Amino acid sequence: MALDQTAIRKDFPILSRQIDGKPLVYLDSGNTSQKPQRVIDAMSHFQEHTYAPINRSSYRLAAEATDGYEKGRVAVARLINAPSVDEVVFTKNATESINLIAQAWGRANLGEGDIVVLTEMEHHANIVPWQMLVQERKIQIRWVPLTADGQLDLTNLDNLLDGAKVFSFTAMSNVLGTITPIAMLCERAKAAGALSIVDACQFVPHNVTDVQSWGADLVVFSSHKMCGPSGMGMLWGRMEILDAMPPFLGGGNMIDTVTFDGFTTAPVPMKFEAGTPPIIEAVGLAAAVDYLEEIGMANIRQHEMELTRYTLDTLKSRFGDDIKIYGPDNVEERGGIFSFAFRNIHPHDISQILDERNVCVRAGHHCAKPLMKTLGVNATTRASIYLYNDTADIDALADGLDNATDIFGL
Repeated sequence: MALDQTAIRKDFPILSRQIDGKPLVYLDSGNTSQKPQRVIDAMSHFQEHTYAPINRSSYRLAAEATDGYEKGRVAVARLINAPSVDEVVFTKNATESINLIAQAWGRANLGEGDIVVLTEMEHHANIVPWQMLVQERKIQIRWVPLTADGQLDLTNLDNLLDGAKVFSFTAMSNVLGTITPIAMLCERAKAAGALSIVDACQFVPHNVTDVQSWGADLVVFSSHKMCGPSGMGMLWGRMEILDAMPPFLGGGNMIDTVTFDGFTTAPVPMKFEAGTPPIIEAVGLAAAVDYLEEIGMANIRQHEMELTRYTLDTLKSRFGDDIKIYGPDNVEERGGIFSFAFRNIHPHDISQILDERNVCVRAGHHCAKPLMKTLGVNATTRASIYLYNDTADIDALADGLDNATDIFGL
């Protein structure tokens, strides 16, 4: 079903903003998405009418607040087809979720010489926590290389996984847009006896997600990339894994009992949610999931595939060899993320020139410096789309690149 772009854009109040009389063209959803009015209203209404501490008080307002918070968990479990709502753990972002895994599960299960397998397209959030264990526990990291068109080179995967304890990989690259074969990678990890961890930050907001069909052990993603508020991350894991993991943080809400001699933990998921949680943000997240589900994740994916094809064709036909877009050309194998090099103009200069036309893109290493080294560049310009973008936004991007050419006299 084709998306009603006019109606969808009206759902996002910021997209009606003009700066210096020019409309806003937001092409940085790979970093963070904009928020529909429904999410903004849900959070405001909760603060005006229901806000109270959760899980600790028996009065009606606190009970209502607790229900509002837990509706966020129920919504997430439904969105990703989790077997149990109790398998969804809230953190403050996906980076914290991966750190939770590395520090809690990793410290309990990894020692000197143990092997963790990553890919060369990982975000720093799925690299540095493991490198911290290299320093602390003397574990080893192996890397899955890339093909020339920005996909995983799996020819030597079984050897890389031989003896590994962990295979942690992205579901969709935040630089290349590459969608990895998630279920197959999880199956190969399982066959090798390795824990499979999926960084699904770029995948969940744009695709139908089914953690059960993936066969994954642990999955992380974040609210702010899927029309929800920032300050909210999610960790889904198989209950037997979460139950066996020691807690990551200690304090209120994660305890069952505390004595002078020690403590016992509350059951999962509270075991990993120490302190006052992001209550308002969970309410906003529930509203965001409801919004996305009403539109339909399959419809969002279809829209973005069509717009991705339009973007690749428009930029290549208009600029030819003057633009290099990294990642696969097949829209079945990629999402709407376009990292590119353009006519030897520095990415930060391109971003600044585009900003003069209110075209918002990202420039830099995109928290993926090892991947930049593999690509042979220091930085790229990155445009990224979402359900509220249309062909007019891509035309504005192309016009802005033409303007950059005029400014630099190329």
